[in-house]
Amino acid sequence: MNASAWGLLLSSFLASAVETVEAFTIVLAVGITRDWKSTLLGVLAALGVLAALVALLGPGLVAIPINVLRLVVGALLLVFGLQWLRKAILRASGYKAMHDEVAIFAREAAEARENPPADPSAFDQYAFSLSFKGVFLEGLEVVFVVLTFGAIHGNIPLAALGAAIAVGLVVIVGLAVRAPLSKVPENTVKFTVGIMLTSFGIFWGAEGAGVTWPGNDAALLAIVVVTALGALASAAAMKREREHGLAVAA
Repeated sequence: MNASAWGLLLSSFLASAVETVEAFTIVLAVGITRDWKSTLLGVLAALGVLAALVALLGPGLVAIPINVLRLVVGALLLVFGLQWLRKAILRASGYKAMHDEVAIFAREAAEARENPPADPSAFDQYAFSLSFKGVFLEGLEVVFVVLTFGAIHGNIPLAALGAAIAVGLVVIVGLAVRAPLSKVPENTVKFTVGIMLTSFGIFWGAEGAGVTWPGNDAALLAIVVVTALGALASAAAMKREREHGLAVAA
């Protein structure tokens, strides 16, 4: 595979891994505290709906003229990536709490225990609904990345492969430890994904608008570096500002 294909595979993998960790935490909490059968049925139902979305929307995206696709997808990726990057910068600077899968697991488990089923042997609609919602909502972001990145590269199957590897790896590790994957450096991964999505959004959006980048695809690397340096500088400046504010308040 060339560098572009590896970039597609890596982007899809990283974004999917983050969302899968979050969905797995919800499923694990509900399954342990409620009913595994109903929980897994909710997971399968959500995966089925997400697979149908990819099958329905994928061919249509590939058929759109490439410049129009780059402009639209570039704009969407820019908005999407900046949201990820904003949250990652806030967490890195201390203005927002780090994502804690153990705390999320405890909260989801506590909520599940508050609504015990009347008949433990019957179908647990609460467990089904909660697992479906968790997998579907987190999975929508995975579908977005797979379809947009895959459509731009004309290779949705490769983007889907990156997502499938991420999902499989997270599930295998999660089932092996039977606990929330709190050791995953989630904010670092989100920081990286935010930088990549933002950079691709700038690159493709400008190309769709008619801009010709110096060096063509090589310009993407420069955009990634500039975006990363800007994000890191922002996080460092905000951290210093926060620490200074705390020192003055003390």
